[in-house]
Amino acid sequence: MNELEWPSHGGQAEALLAHFNLPADHRLEDFSANLNPMGPPAWARDWLMEQLAGVECYPAPDYHAARQAIATHHQLQPEQVLLTNGGAEAIFLAAALHAGQRAAIITPTFGEYDRACRAHRLSVTAFPLAAPNFTLACDTLLEALADHDVLFLCRPNNPTATLIDTPTMLSLLERTAALGCRVVVDEAFIDMVDDTQQTASLAPLLARFPHLILLHSMTKFYTLPGLRMGYLLADEATISAAEAHQPPWSVNHLAAELVAPLLADDAFARRTQRWLASEHPRMAQALAQLGLDVAPSHACFFLIRPGAQHDITCDALFEQLLRRGVLVRHTHNFAGLNGGWLRVALRDAPANQRLMKVLHDCLR
Repeated sequence: MNELEWPSHGGQAEALLAHFNLPADHRLEDFSANLNPMGPPAWARDWLMEQLAGVECYPAPDYHAARQAIATHHQLQPEQVLLTNGGAEAIFLAAALHAGQRAAIITPTFGEYDRACRAHRLSVTAFPLAAPNFTLACDTLLEALADHDVLFLCRPNNPTATLIDTPTMLSLLERTAALGCRVVVDEAFIDMVDDTQQTASLAPLLARFPHLILLHSMTKFYTLPGLRMGYLLADEATISAAEAHQPPWSVNHLAAELVAPLLADDAFARRTQRWLASEHPRMAQALAQLGLDVAPSHACFFLIRPGAQHDITCDALFEQLLRRGVLVRHTHNFAGLNGGWLRVALRDAPANQRLMKVLHDCLR
């Protein structure tokens, strides 16, 4: 059997099925992609059909309606918002602002930060979080940042699901401001955590810290990855500079027009928070009861590995789950994890119960 080339993102089953000699129609439940199982909102499909006539025209070049809706949502000004083609474009635009400079990246984390930095000729230094709790050693990091121009971090972090609390972020922002080091924080999953003062978005801090850039994705929370909706939040000067690197009409008509009604759907957001408040603690407890090592999770997914009492590797567990119809996310292309953990997305209660049964059978 040829050596497996592990997919670089979740939700990519074809190569895995072929590698393990499973048929292309092998039935799978997908726990590999971190998407909200509540969505898309029920009205979104009909709304999109009604908007199809608009694709005959160019989108508004300034995306004013979408930017205004995002600004209102975060209590900012539209000039502090840049609409992007998904969170990925926001990452690449943030890197473009620092082309040729020196970047620090907290790892393990989403691989697109490193890819974006290297595409824009930044030299990259990785600052690893220590397993199994993946806690940030803030003082050690700050000592090293004196020689760097920009820091990339994810909050909550993907794939660990850990989250740097607000007091720690305040300290980090105060000290990086003194160092002259920009801080880019990816908040792609911030809407999928409990909304408390310690875990909320850092958007209110933008007025105080002009060296802060926030990246957002709307595809996770609303389960619309095919539409590519994201945005960048910063001070007005930074937004203008990032916009200069963005191709014209980067965001399509349907995605741009959908932003405002999505953000206005408070009922959908409340349903999601109720589901999360119910399922997240239950699943965290169930995974721990199986004897798995579970990183402290503040997001809609869990980083797990077999415990000391289990006589099975992560790769073997991955294959057994796949053969039993469960697709989880490997960690072979997350720097510092090298396949030693698995990432499991939170889904609705019946699916989560089926996952727990299959995991139990694999670990016996």
